[in-house]
Amino acid sequence: MGRLLLSLTLLFYALFPTNSDFVIEGIRNIQKRNTEKPVNDLEVYSILIKSQVTSRFAHNVITSRAVNRANTSKEAFFNVDLPKTAFITNFTMTIDGVMYPGEIKEKEVAKKQYDKAVSRGQTAGLVRASGRKTEKFTVSVNVAPESKVTFELVYEEMLKRHLGKYEMFIKVQPKTLIKKYEIEVDIHEPQGISFLDAQASFLSNDLLPTIGTSFSGDKGHVSFKPTIDQQRSCPDCETTLLDGDFTVTYDVNRETPGNIQVVNGYFVHFFAPPKLSGVPKNVVYVIDRSGSMWGRKMVQTKDALLRILNDTSEHDHFNFVLFDHEINPWKESLVKATPENLEEAKRFVETISPRGMTNINDPLLKAVELLNQAHENKTLPERSVSLIVLLTDGEANTGESDPSRIQQNAKNAIDGKFTLFCLGFGYDVDYPFLEKLALENSGIARRIYEDSDADLQMKGFYNEIANPTLINIKMEYPENAIADLTQNDFKHYFDGSEIVVAGRVTDNDLNSFIVDVKADGADKPLTYTENVQLESEDDVSKQQKYIFGHFTERLWAYLTIQQLLDKRLYADPSEKSNLTAQALELSLKFKFVTPLTSMVVTKPEEKDKEEETLIADKLVEGQDRLSNYPPAPGLQSQSYLMPAPTHGYYYNQHIPNYMTHYPYPSNFVDSDPHFVINVEEKNDALCFNIQEEPGVILNLIEDKQLGIAVNGELIGNKKVENVISNETYFGRFGIVHKEMKIRIEVTTEKITVLNHKNKKTFSWQKKGFINKEGFNLLVNKRKNVTFSFGDGATFVILLHEVWKGHPLHRDFLGFYTLDDHTFSEGVHGLLGQFFHGINYEITNVHKTDDPEKPNATMKVKNKLLTVTRGVQRDYRKDLKNGDKIPCWFVHFNGEGLIDGTHTDYIVSDIFSISY
Repeated sequence: MGRLLLSLTLLFYALFPTNSDFVIEGIRNIQKRNTEKPVNDLEVYSILIKSQVTSRFAHNVITSRAVNRANTSKEAFFNVDLPKTAFITNFTMTIDGVMYPGEIKEKEVAKKQYDKAVSRGQTAGLVRASGRKTEKFTVSVNVAPESKVTFELVYEEMLKRHLGKYEMFIKVQPKTLIKKYEIEVDIHEPQGISFLDAQASFLSNDLLPTIGTSFSGDKGHVSFKPTIDQQRSCPDCETTLLDGDFTVTYDVNRETPGNIQVVNGYFVHFFAPPKLSGVPKNVVYVIDRSGSMWGRKMVQTKDALLRILNDTSEHDHFNFVLFDHEINPWKESLVKATPENLEEAKRFVETISPRGMTNINDPLLKAVELLNQAHENKTLPERSVSLIVLLTDGEANTGESDPSRIQQNAKNAIDGKFTLFCLGFGYDVDYPFLEKLALENSGIARRIYEDSDADLQMKGFYNEIANPTLINIKMEYPENAIADLTQNDFKHYFDGSEIVVAGRVTDNDLNSFIVDVKADGADKPLTYTENVQLESEDDVSKQQKYIFGHFTERLWAYLTIQQLLDKRLYADPSEKSNLTAQALELSLKFKFVTPLTSMVVTKPEEKDKEEETLIADKLVEGQDRLSNYPPAPGLQSQSYLMPAPTHGYYYNQHIPNYMTHYPYPSNFVDSDPHFVINVEEKNDALCFNIQEEPGVILNLIEDKQLGIAVNGELIGNKKVENVISNETYFGRFGIVHKEMKIRIEVTTEKITVLNHKNKKTFSWQKKGFINKEGFNLLVNKRKNVTFSFGDGATFVILLHEVWKGHPLHRDFLGFYTLDDHTFSEGVHGLLGQFFHGINYEITNVHKTDDPEKPNATMKVKNKLLTVTRGVQRDYRKDLKNGDKIPCWFVHFNGEGLIDGTHTDYIVSDIFSISY
């Protein structure tokens, strides 16, 4: 089921001293309360979530209140999960009656304030990704003794119709018992509400009566108001049952195909004709079967394709184009979905197996060729919809690999005749590339999240496009009376969805106007005409007293901004500048936080501290570091946030462009040698160096249970007279997989794979690959080599080349882990010991002679270490310059952070592994 998402998670807590009732480990890890001690120094006594929905446009207000009953200051955090499709419009903090409002500014103006604050080490980013369809808003404030604080966040969005319903998905996670916890949703739909339902995943028998739903005519109401006793997980427990999803679904009456509402000079036109016959569709599925699809990805893809074939209508036509470094069409032409052809197709799908590299350009062009050929030969219905569905999990690395050329080639070939949908499977895809590719060809891009339900996600997408009922829809409005129209022509309408157009009425003396909707149906052309009476409609709207006034103007602005931002993705530079200016003007006028604006919040000054500037940005899919790569299986993705040099505050790094499609590594080691540990629980990184002699071999990863080990040998610079250099780098890696009997040696000259008695050698000077069950290897010429051992153990080794004949430096290697979730709890090594996380606390941040490198105290493994804020570099995309990774630097070869001392990790052989 397609879902419109409204997701709210509220969490309020304090950072207590270690002898208090809670111990905070990271931001979200709160240990169970000790009921024998005094509790609730910082009490959250009210959380209110109020949603007002008027004609699909939702205005949401989240208010949370707390009081500090302690005799010392406490840090309070306010977290909200909101939909990625929403725009924040307001935020305020009220502390002891004094309000601190947010101010929406142009992003570049806000960035200057942000950068200035960063240089002082006093800033925090407020928004980061948190899930498939949500982003998390987080802010903290210091609450004085016996003081109160109120947080209020406001955001708006338009609810989209999927599969015949609108849905609001509310994430309920207060994390503690709340005296007053309320959710209230008021819905006003002038067409009348046809059904309304509310469900919660955490419902118990005691909680069932707390959900109320009612609707009559054009109004509906949903409420959820559990008492504090009803919230308890057991009668005497201090823990809460409220942990899960609260879902509201509804739809409206559709006595006519369209509904137009006019309020204060703006109109919105909803169009969703019911009970139409389906238009036949012609679909070419372009399926990635490259080596990276091995394992669960391919199993789920095949499962999804089999489900899709089961639901394919007999009047449809279809074909498959499989691709790796080669392309393999199933049939020479599209075939009709007869029972015999569907059974043959299922047998074909079962035979698909991953191999090779990734060529995206050629299979796309082949799909276009197949559709062109079928139309020219008149083997397809004259009234039909022709679609291309591309599924890939990576980037093009063979054939035409330039993304802009692939996009141009596809656009030229399709030439507006067909629609291209792009599904990006997992976290290694170049999502902005897929998004532009789809939008330029009248389609959309969708990320398929690498999880246990990936096949259902794919099937769910197919369900949305399974039943086209209209094609070539044109919505015509009188030019002399209407202006500033949003998109009003569409290639197709899919059953269960809805087309929405908004605009401005320019003729104030106009009493009525006529709207014509022209389209092609399954059997004949169709025209829908509606006569809109402005005066009477406006009078009616005033009498109805809309729940959220002026909604048509704000809905028009919301739609217009969204469409301008989409057009920017594929516009030429001159047009892009104009589109940007229009979207920015509207964002500022209507106070929306969009990708072009930011909300600036100035926190109140504290004793001996300067005031702090906080920035709330709008995240963009594919331009957030960890929205493209999950912290670990089962955890929600998070953006790459780094703590500023003030404990408890976080700021959002300005993400370099290359990360739009490159996953952020879990752990890596590069350069001379710098070890970097990503700590997902704290949205942070730790780093340390190892100083040893050339020739020393260090163990990076060892998992005795899995039989996997990675070791690296250090090399030094060339010996030059009168030059003393202590720098060392990794010049050779050995990778062992005992169960598969595989040994891999990577040097700066070659890659050697030993399997039983078989030996295969690859040069860095050309591309190469191995695909066998449970093992994949891909060499990118003079760049990197990627290894995958099944599902959950993926590494990449980078080749750093210096210019030939350099008098001092040598070529060297860097090692990065891209996926480590399959490793056992017993995994160890300089990198491996951190695969399952590391707990630490940062306190006492203070300035040093270098303002960009403050020192702090780190509590880790029952030790107190002095650490320094620093920067290391990730070279995966930019081998020359790298990209900055802020981190806390642990001195003295990582002593105190790593288990034992660094000499404990010295091994005798490059293929050393404990038996």
